[in-house]
Formats: sequence, structure tokens, C-alpha cells
Amino acid sequence: MSYQSINAGAPAELTCSYGASKLRFRGPERSLDQPYVACIGGEETFGRFVDNPFPAVLQQRLDRPCINFGSLFCGAEALLQDEELVHLANAAEICVLQLPGLAGHSNRFYRVHPRRNDRFVAPTPELVALYPEVDFTEIHFVRHLLSQLQGHQDARFQTVVEELRQSWLCNLRSFLQQITSPTVLLALEVDIGELGQIDPSGPPIRASMLAGLEPLVSRIIDIRVPIAGASDELEDILFGTLQQPIAEHMIGPASHRHIAECLSSAIRDLEE
Repeated sequence: MSYQSINAGAPAELTCSYGASKLRFRGPERSLDQPYVACIGGEETFGRFVDNPFPAVLQQRLDRPCINFGSLFCGAEALLQDEELVHLANAAEICVLQLPGLAGHSNRFYRVHPRRNDRFVAPTPELVALYPEVDFTEIHFVRHLLSQLQGHQDARFQTVVEELRQSWLCNLRSFLQQITSPTVLLALEVDIGELGQIDPSGPPIRASMLAGLEPLVSRIIDIRVPIAGASDELEDILFGTLQQPIAEHMIGPASHRHIAECLSSAIRDLEE
């Protein structure tokens, strides 16, 4: 068992690992000997800067173990490449999967880090040919990449977006086809308000894309919540002085409680 602190001044936010997975999940490590609900996802599932992310609140609502398999910077790339995550999901009574954003996976135009899916590794020859005037050597994050491409304000960016949508859907289908447990998809739309033009998760997921996943799951829950910096929740989350720019883009405790309430209702409906 190993732990790693994520946030200074917030000892409750530790990471741990399970089995052969190379991902770092929200700690502390939990026993998997009893039946559990698996909560898989990225930063919102992990619950950065909050004491009780929605998996912990869901556990209270359902009165059964809900294991937080949330991992920071986890996108479709990390989901598809981690065989242990599939095993953890299939060992659960129910799997809750927070849908990753469109940007965090390798595709026809660029490559991302296999576990830190927010990291831009390199453009492909196709992207270089599409944007010959762009210098990619100083770009290290996917958000920065998309901001640079969108800034040219022409039809080329839509070509990249359509590739992201198609490859994302293919990756999510491949992942869900491996899951045998009843699965609830959490389509969480995090409203960034006026704090930025580019959502870190990438362009929005269309309803038609969710419809393409519907045959592979038991239920889809679509929820919209604001980031802490665009609501009155910033004072309710824990962060250091230098972490405020990051904390402003996280969701607060009230949003986590709302998510848990929606999920608990959906899970109870499935089991009736």
C-alpha cells in the first residue's frame, strides 16, 4: 500500500493504487473484499480540494461501500489502456463511470501522455500538415494546444473537433464493451462560466454521442454543475494560496452532494 499527497495542507487527499493499475486513485486505500460500487472517473470523481467527493457522499446515501477510483488527469486514453481498471469495474456490483472529456486521448492529430492525459506529447504529421504555421515545440498541455488551434478562427479547428468526437466515441465503446457490471454513465458538464474560453476537458459532448453509448449501459445521468470560481463555493473548498487558480476550476461540496443525490436515485431505481 502506498500513498502520495496531492495537495499541501489537505492530508485527506492522498492517492493509492489497486492491483496492477498504474493509475493513482483517491485514497486512502479501501478493502475490496465486500461488495462495492465502483466510481471511476477523473478530477471531479477524485474530488480535488474537497473532503467528501461524491463517491463518499454516495456511500452515505446507499449505506454500502462506494470505492473512489477517481484519478487526476484521467481521460479516455487512461481508461482504455488500464486493464486493471476493467477488472475493478467488473468486480463491482455497480459501476459509475464519469465520462471523460473529448480532449484527453491520442488521436489522428496528436498524442497525449498515457496516464496524465492532460499532457500534450506531440503532434502527428497530419496536424503539422493541417497547421504548418504553428510551432508545437512550446505546447505542453492539451488545453493550450486547443486554444492555439481555435485561435486561428477557421474551419480547420472543426476538423480537429470532429476527429476528437469520433475517436472518443470509439474509445468509450471499446471500454464499455469490456464492462460486465451494470453501469451508470455520469455525463457531467462542468460550467466554467467566464473564467476561460477553452474548457480543460475539450469541446462539449453531443447528445448524439451519448445516444451512441446508451445500448452499452444501464442508465445515463446528465448533470450540469458550476466550477467553484463561478459560484459561491470557492470558500468551501480547501487549497493553498498558490493553488487558487486551479481550485477555481474545481467543483465544490454542494455540487458533489447534488451529484451523489442524482446517482443514488438512479442506482435505487435500477435495483428495484
